[in-house]
Amino acid sequence: MKTLAIDDPRWSDFVSARTDATLFHHPVWSELLRDCYGYPAMALALTDSSGAIVAGLPVIDVSLPIARRRWVSLPFTDHSAPLVGSSAADLVAALRDLARSAKFGALEIRAPLPVELGVQSQTAFVRHALPLSGDVRSIWKALRRNHRRSVADAEEEGVRVERGTTAAAIEVFYRLHVQTRRRLGVPVQPRRFFRLLLERVVAPGLGFVLTAYRGDMPVAAAVFCGWNGSLICKYSARADGATKLDAIHLLFWSAIRWGSENGYHTFDLGRSGTDQAQLRSFKTGWGAREIPLPYSWIGTARIRPSARRLHGALGLVIRNSAPWLCRATGELLYRYAT
Repeated sequence: MKTLAIDDPRWSDFVSARTDATLFHHPVWSELLRDCYGYPAMALALTDSSGAIVAGLPVIDVSLPIARRRWVSLPFTDHSAPLVGSSAADLVAALRDLARSAKFGALEIRAPLPVELGVQSQTAFVRHALPLSGDVRSIWKALRRNHRRSVADAEEEGVRVERGTTAAAIEVFYRLHVQTRRRLGVPVQPRRFFRLLLERVVAPGLGFVLTAYRGDMPVAAAVFCGWNGSLICKYSARADGATKLDAIHLLFWSAIRWGSENGYHTFDLGRSGTDQAQLRSFKTGWGAREIPLPYSWIGTARIRPSARRLHGALGLVIRNSAPWLCRATGELLYRYAT
């Protein structure tokens, strides 16, 4: 097992040659997380006798000074499966040897791994993927009837969707994102994250923002990452008081149609908790397949459930405070919410 710099050309070439790679495998994503949150980023690569990479994964070291060593592939990312061919078992064995020799508390992989000695697994999420084709009409017909009705209702209400790649588009999204995160009672990402997202992903053509307007008022927005045939909805947001407009439905349909017309093979709606029935229903209504998403751990530490009481108390404070508290909490604490 070799540890490569995340910007090593060998890793970039390997990822670019893989049809199953997404933007989350691309060096640009790990570099963005590294530069925003200050964590070291690298790639772990399994090579053959000639030195060619045959399997690997991007990893970020999120270890804290007073805690045991912890690497994640990848933090702040819903799903990041190792890139493997027929060498999955060999990769797991190499990762297990690495974890043992480096005395890891945990090496976390946000994807399933083959069941092997020393691999822990927990399924708290599902992911949603919609196969795309150039046949937009067939995709439309496969939508749940209520979703089609909501799209039509939004259009009848005069909602329009604009595609943007500018700082202004990111700023509009960020304002709606703060409102949404406050309603949910969770901290918002640091503002510098979205500046880097614009610089590293959107500006080079690896992403864009869709914004839904009613008149001159933005009522919903979403950030999409697109590369290598996979179009990923990374973040979505809705303005306070805009629930009944169904703008989110028109926005999602606009993204699906755009991806289908521009050669993408998959529309990835991200993960949902297994207990989030309403969110799961919304995503499957687009015709998306629901796929179990186990997370895997290699190391000496046991899987620990999240601190729900702490999250609940923090959420109560955020929901009942001014928006600045949601932003300030994110600036101070979001890097620890890996």
